[in-house]
Amino acid sequence: MSKIWPVQDAKARFSELLETSLAEGPQIVTKRGVETAVLVPIDEWRRLEMRARPDLKQLLLAPGARTDALTPPRPQHRHRVSPSFE
Repeated sequence: MSKIWPVQDAKARFSELLETSLAEGPQIVTKRGVETAVLVPIDEWRRLEMRARPDLKQLLLAPGARTDALTPPRPQHRHRVSPSFE
């Protein structure tokens, strides 16, 4: 279960915050009463990161096959105006 930590407590007791995160899962940090950040164990973070990133097969099978995500954007070239020789 997530515990809510005010930022002052999170700073003062960071080691405890870290250990609680490892033992119990994600811990929420608040700033002025507003939920601002979450400390999660690195294994869970990597799992979430991989779930959020589509793989090549998902991209190619998606409606409209969005392959633009596979190639870097091309730079915009400026065209010079040809000089006029009159």
